[in-house]
Amino acid sequence: MIGKLKGLIDSYGEDFVILDVGGVGYQVHCSARTLQALPTLGQAAVLSIETYVREDQIKLFGFRSDVEREWFRLLQTVQGVGAKVALAVLGTLPPSDLANAIALRDKTAVTRTPGVGPKVAERIVTELKDKAPAFTNIDPALVHLSGAIDDQRAPRPVTDAISALVNLGYGQPQAAAAIASASRSAGENAETAQLIRLGLKELAK
Repeated sequence: MIGKLKGLIDSYGEDFVILDVGGVGYQVHCSARTLQALPTLGQAAVLSIETYVREDQIKLFGFRSDVEREWFRLLQTVQGVGAKVALAVLGTLPPSDLANAIALRDKTAVTRTPGVGPKVAERIVTELKDKAPAFTNIDPALVHLSGAIDDQRAPRPVTDAISALVNLGYGQPQAAAAIASASRSAGENAETAQLIRLGLKELAK
């Protein structure tokens, strides 16, 4: 099995690159994000490879890092997600953003992927919830707060502060992250106005 390829960029296709490795051209399918990040023709490139062997073909998928490749594998454990959809998700969300979306159950972020509807996005954030933490550096306190908000167990000032930031135009995950940080520094008895003020400071960093 091929796990990594290092060679020169020979040519680009719509969803693949030809990588010249010692005179042999390997066709490697990549996400749009990966293709955009690769160098120009004739330049050196290194790709982590996932090898698919079928009865009628051998297909190579390439990634900028081993972590991205692991996400590709992980996504396909979700019902209804094949290689094409997994590649599309990674083309829309880098691994860190995908990890955060799953940790915060942010289905909206996942549905930005072309071809991924609400039902598939729901399955991704639900089925990968307990598998994804190894790949994310998100604050556990934020995940806890997000769960509390979902269950409506969060203190009223916290939910009001998040709502206020959302009304100002911030996304729900960003607002929740900012207020989670504000809540930690201000303490459990903080008032809504104080949380909003601290939350805005966090978002301005």
